[in-house]
Amino acid sequence: MGYQKINIITGWIAFFIALITYSITVEPTASFWDAGEFIACSYKLQVPHPPGAPFFLLTGRMFSLLAGGDVTQVAFWVNMLSVVSSAFFVLFIFWSITHLAKRALKIKKGEETMADTIVIMGTGLVGALACTFSDSFWFSAVEAEVYGMSAFFTSFVFWAILKWENMAEEQDRARWLILIAYMMGLSIGVHLLNLVAIPVLGLIVYFRYYEQVTRKGIIYTMAISAAIVLIILEGVIPGLPSIAGKMEIFFVNSLGLPFGSGVIFFGVLVIGGLVYGIHYSIKRNKYILNTSLLALAFILIGYSSYSIAVIRSNYNPPIDENNPEEIISFVSYLKREQYGSRPLFKGPYYTAALIENKKGGPIYMRGEDKYVVKDYKVEQVYDPKHTTILPRMYSSDPNHIRKYRQVTGLKEGEKPSWGDNFYYLIVHQLGHQYFRYFMWNFSGREHDIQGASWVGLAGAFDELPDVLASNKGRNIYFGLPLLLGLFGMFIQYKKDVKLFSATALLFFMTGIAIVLYLNTPPIEPRERDYIYAGSFYIFTIWIGFGVLSLYDMLKNISKEKKIAAVLASVIGLAIPVLMASENWDDHDRSDRYFSVDAAKNYLSSVAPNGIIYTGGDNDTFPLWYAQEVEGFRTDARVLVLSYYNTDWYIQQSARQAYESAPLPYGLDIENYQQGGLNDYLPVYERDELKGNAINARLLLKFIEDENPGLQIPTSISAYNSIPSKTLFIDVDTVKAKQIVPKDLHHLIVDKMVIRVKGRNIIKGDLAFLDLLVNNNWERPIYLNNTSISQLEFDMRPHVVQEGMAYRVLPIYNPDARTGSYPVNTEVMYDNVMNKFTWTNLDDPSVYYTQDYAGFVLNSRSTFNTLAENLIEEGDYAQAAEVLKKCLEVMPDESTPFDFFSVQQVDMLLKVGEPELANHVAEVTSKYAAQWLDFYFATDSPETNELQKQLLSLNELARAYRANGDREKAASYEELFNTYYSQLQQ
Repeated sequence: MGYQKINIITGWIAFFIALITYSITVEPTASFWDAGEFIACSYKLQVPHPPGAPFFLLTGRMFSLLAGGDVTQVAFWVNMLSVVSSAFFVLFIFWSITHLAKRALKIKKGEETMADTIVIMGTGLVGALACTFSDSFWFSAVEAEVYGMSAFFTSFVFWAILKWENMAEEQDRARWLILIAYMMGLSIGVHLLNLVAIPVLGLIVYFRYYEQVTRKGIIYTMAISAAIVLIILEGVIPGLPSIAGKMEIFFVNSLGLPFGSGVIFFGVLVIGGLVYGIHYSIKRNKYILNTSLLALAFILIGYSSYSIAVIRSNYNPPIDENNPEEIISFVSYLKREQYGSRPLFKGPYYTAALIENKKGGPIYMRGEDKYVVKDYKVEQVYDPKHTTILPRMYSSDPNHIRKYRQVTGLKEGEKPSWGDNFYYLIVHQLGHQYFRYFMWNFSGREHDIQGASWVGLAGAFDELPDVLASNKGRNIYFGLPLLLGLFGMFIQYKKDVKLFSATALLFFMTGIAIVLYLNTPPIEPRERDYIYAGSFYIFTIWIGFGVLSLYDMLKNISKEKKIAAVLASVIGLAIPVLMASENWDDHDRSDRYFSVDAAKNYLSSVAPNGIIYTGGDNDTFPLWYAQEVEGFRTDARVLVLSYYNTDWYIQQSARQAYESAPLPYGLDIENYQQGGLNDYLPVYERDELKGNAINARLLLKFIEDENPGLQIPTSISAYNSIPSKTLFIDVDTVKAKQIVPKDLHHLIVDKMVIRVKGRNIIKGDLAFLDLLVNNNWERPIYLNNTSISQLEFDMRPHVVQEGMAYRVLPIYNPDARTGSYPVNTEVMYDNVMNKFTWTNLDDPSVYYTQDYAGFVLNSRSTFNTLAENLIEEGDYAQAAEVLKKCLEVMPDESTPFDFFSVQQVDMLLKVGEPELANHVAEVTSKYAAQWLDFYFATDSPETNELQKQLLSLNELARAYRANGDREKAASYEELFNTYYSQLQQ
């Protein structure tokens, strides 16, 4: 069997190893974060968050058809798209590695010896499998996210670039370049990572055509490559639609032509220009021009997948983010304008004062017969004394400022210098937000709790609390993948400096360059290692090359090259085997369903035809999945506050969605228009109203009438204001008694007084108030923990818990500020005990990340709240059932006990379950002691965690003391005092 056939077969072996691995460990349903949204949007071809991923959605739709009509299998099959894409990535990265290895060994076609073949295949397998089993890549390979498919496109393009290099005929090279362009065009409809391969392509083209490499040639090549990236990134992706938008406005507004005429004219112009240019280049034999125009044409063909966003948006699907149904809103969608921007080359420090909001360019929207200006862009001008080049510490968010100071050691009020700025870049953005992730993948990971450090050889044998020592996310590689990769990096540099520089450039572009470009804030809601996975799988190329390094060393020991090649390959393969064995348990997502269960539990908490406000990705996207794919509780309306501040989202909520009727707003959509009077409403208390509440219905009437008495002018426009910090809504007490539980009738008020928390409200708060007033208690309205905290109205005194959600009712609860909410125990008991599901939370073999742990905490808290209120009502039997159910569905073996479990000890003793109470107390006290021993032994700065563990021991002592067990109370009090005295030393 020849080398070429062995190379092909071995590549497919690597592919099937990856495919089988990912198929076994793939998540069977929608995971947390964006996966639920992508699955729902793939299944019904809806419009996800900007800038979208239309090609991913189209392909996901095809995969969803494999479910065969079983909606519970749709998520699995869309997840399988990532599985298959990632397996194909492994295939092409294998062939890339073998190409590079053969080139490094300077072996010509047909001259491969058996030893050469063995060592090259070993190099490819070790590198490809190291990537297969690496932490970050495996994470993205088993869920419906864009990163697996994006990786496939990147690996294909890199492999195709290397194949181009081998082509002898210019005609063949042109075909490969056009294929590369087409794949890049398609990849734009998935993720923009693929564009960073363009400088690598430029470098390899330069090396191919110029034998003599010069510094000047390298600089010119990088400059041309950077220009091509900018042309595609700015000139093609948003640039062409932007020009089309300007032409559309001109044709409609100035020439009086119908809507769409400018876009059609521009499309004809672009297509006609390309056709003419290609014809001209053929006729005049302009080879470079012809290839360039064909490449551009195929990029545009691939990019055309974005038309699906406009097409589907015009059908007004339930998920239609940004509503990009015409060219103006489509450009905003592409540019991600709703997320704002971050300074890159020049900008303010966090200490910079805002001097002025300058009026920028107009923002248009479609009117009745022409495009009208709805708002103006705002250009913020900061104090030039507090600005810098390459700003890294720019955010004025108080939490971000605290982190800046923590990293740099700056004191409050102290102005950062550029040295502080650079120090922050090196230590935090590169160190903590990139190299920490890099070391996770190739040295080891401490655990899966957010903020975890990497582990090297020194930390591999540390004594840890059981919760950390048994943490499935604790992966120890002893730094061996890193070491082998460094050997491989050196051997490629030594043997083939040209392709080493190309590989190193791709490593830089997919890692450090992205860090510099994204300029991420100091605190993120979750770990973002998946963003930089491109550089991690480039490093696995060097891990593969480590086999060549071992081969060079072993050749000096054994004169038989075949034996040296086999030994080098076997030793090298130990690295991916080690990575697989360490990573399997925390990457195996099979049998994990709680993300969707949690979503359904939220929806089950909502009464028929109800409305629930959510606040973040994890309490929204899984709910969308449950409704859009599985058709669960489509009578309920889910409203996410992060979108509620936009005119398009409020407008969409005012139309029918499945069985959910339009929301009954009193204000017109014009009152919510972006750039109008109600984007931001400051509290401007009038002297005559201080201390008095105003009628919310009257306020809405004034806003509807655009009463000038409410308006505050600014340098750009004007805003409405709120004339008092307190508002009231008149309550029909007869109707109130029909919806408020009988045991809470004493809390009913005839005027529901609502307080503004801060000094302003925003558009979403106004829409909430509008709905609350005009709904007239007809449809149940619910909040969850996130939305309660995010709303600028203090709704805590006016909610009753009915499960995982809180129903807004016309009551006043004086104990709300202490975090104590009334409970409708009858409804909540039925929800928790009969409607809620907890699939496989009791299975110790199922792995739950910190995201899931947070929802487990919420669920335990829900059980505790219900049990506590049943005990207060004297229903000890039902309270015991609730507590037993909690321990049954969430045992310590699968979901380790926490502080909410500690709180259950007192309740278990009260309901006559001392054995269960003792079990929970023994386990939680052991955990607390181990944590405290660990913190005191390591001088850990985690004071919050330390105090929580001390509080757990104190709570156990209090529980036993309150229930008459002095002996156990004394033992836990003694344990508490032992550790508390250490804290005082």
